[in-house]
Amino acid sequence: MTTTTGTIDFTDIDQYLGKTMDFSPMREPVANNDIRRWVHAMHYANLLHFDPATFEASRWGRLVAPQSFAIATDDGHGAAPACVGCIPNSHLLFGGDEWWFYGPRIEAGDVVTNTRVPFDYKVKETGFGPTCFQRGDNNYSNQKGEEIARQRSTAIRYLAHAGGDSVKTEEFDEPEWTDEAIAALEDRKFAWVKMLHDLGHKERWWDDVAVGDQLPERVFGPHSIASFATEWRAYIVNTWGTMNLRKNDLEALGFTREMAGYENDPDMMLINPALTDGAYYGPSRGHLFPKYARRIGMPRGYGYGASMGSWVTDFLSGWAGEHGMVVHSIANYRGPALTGDVTIQTAEVTEKSVDAEGRHLVHVKHLMTNQNGKTMCTGTAEVALPKKPG
Repeated sequence: MTTTTGTIDFTDIDQYLGKTMDFSPMREPVANNDIRRWVHAMHYANLLHFDPATFEASRWGRLVAPQSFAIATDDGHGAAPACVGCIPNSHLLFGGDEWWFYGPRIEAGDVVTNTRVPFDYKVKETGFGPTCFQRGDNNYSNQKGEEIARQRSTAIRYLAHAGGDSVKTEEFDEPEWTDEAIAALEDRKFAWVKMLHDLGHKERWWDDVAVGDQLPERVFGPHSIASFATEWRAYIVNTWGTMNLRKNDLEALGFTREMAGYENDPDMMLINPALTDGAYYGPSRGHLFPKYARRIGMPRGYGYGASMGSWVTDFLSGWAGEHGMVVHSIANYRGPALTGDVTIQTAEVTEKSVDAEGRHLVHVKHLMTNQNGKTMCTGTAEVALPKKPG
């Protein structure tokens, strides 16, 4: 596809489509504490993934990572194949992803490889003006050659000034929560955690689920700079020295030198690693610093798109239990998690089926909103559950 729209030329993307990209390999295998750090950062209080007594009594008999963990092993939060090509003076947001899960779980000792291929793009007029919706595939596998998952990511790219012009100044300030409101939130948050405890090692049977059933509500937050920083550190690449980093040219992606900095620059990391840390310098600092968040249209600190997709996977796989599995999901990101906001997840069963592989599937439509009912994410998914014997 060759597209030039208005003052933006998108054609540089064409040269990358269908070609395998470089990948930054991990220097050491996955460790148990990488998994624990991940579930902690994702607010996923599932004992299967951090408590020895629980995981030793599980069907695995050992600590395994949640299905959402694959993206923690990637050097670009899953977005890299969806943001190749130079769009001068542009910004980028993670717009959503689609996942296919194949079965193998990640555990300590695994070395995860990601084969990344830019897929396609299209241009639409949005509130940001001409906007590029770009997609790319991440193919995660382990050292045995087993396919773990495929993730098809979407990046949204638009002119830098359009992002800055769209900031809603009335949202600069975080909402204030009273002690009573926080206490009520804690009750709602624990209700979902209690569901995990009550299910324990038992099966959630496909036979017992009916079309129209509502999944238990999941609530977490309020989000904060501290919680977003905890998320950032749970992605393995964001700890200094964990990967043999590929060289990124952020200016070639459209960022100015002042905005690009040296984020994840392997050469600078050997001189002054502080300058390479995207929590403080480079495009990613917008998540944690309102000044830079406002340059791309966000009123204040905001969460990571890859985390939002992981929240979807954890929500559904937690409900499925250790004998179930999310096999496919689609997540369309509609609005960010902002500091001070709460995230609320719900889902409804829309269909039941048996696929060509004989898997008994529950189809759901899921929704993520904040405390004001503003949509953050929509999508669908298929969850495999065990069928009662006999």
